Amino acid sequence: MPSVKTLVRENVEIFENQIGYTFKDKEYIQIALTHSSFANEHKEYKYNERLEFLGDSVLGLVISDYLFNERKDLPEGKLTKLRANVVCEESLSVVARKLDLGKFLFLGKGEKSSGGRDRDSILADATEAVIAAIYLDGGFENAKKFILHNLRDVIIKTVDGNIFRDYKTILQEIIQSKNGKLCYKLIEEKGPDHNKEFEMQVKCGNKVLGTGKGKNKKDAEKDAARNALEQMGEL
Repeated sequence: MPSVKTLVRENVEIFENQIGYTFKDKEYIQIALTHSSFANEHKEYKYNERLEFLGDSVLGLVISDYLFNERKDLPEGKLTKLRANVVCEESLSVVARKLDLGKFLFLGKGEKSSGGRDRDSILADATEAVIAAIYLDGGFENAKKFILHNLRDVIIKTVDGNIFRDYKTILQEIIQSKNGKLCYKLIEEKGPDHNKEFEMQVKCGNKVLGTGKGKNKKDAEKDAARNALEQMGEL
């Protein structure tokens, strides 16, 4: 069986072909593809959380610049909302799946067996880390090229108004406009560690607005917010 180093090197080479960018310094992309769960099992490897931080800023600047120049008719507030819908977890995970990014991630055994390769949060974070890796290795213009090429469909949909909807934020804004306050409560957690299912409830005061299910609490909260909006006639 090939060593971990050999498998990592081969994985990086295949991914470079996948995205059409060859790294001068392979360590950048190796770190970008490494989840903390893998680094915990293989202490010689660094994980991608610092790159996520940088990639988020690079992504925000590129999208801000694009929207600023393409939508000269919009004020700051609406531009901010458009940007938020381009750079949200849902849209980044769509991009990651288009690149088949999950297949190339270095995950620990537990994360791998629990479906980490297809988890929105992991995919979105890794996409930001890849952006940062390209930025550090090839500069801003290469990062911008990668972002605009791979997020083109998301950007177009957003500018046209067919955006990814952040159900939790929409619900929160509606409830706050009525001076209400939301809280999310775990109702049930079931299944083995590698295949958990969570059920969450969203309430305003003592009133239950909606319930939802997901593979983690965050996804279950989103589903509960969506359910609440449906019952309120907002979707």
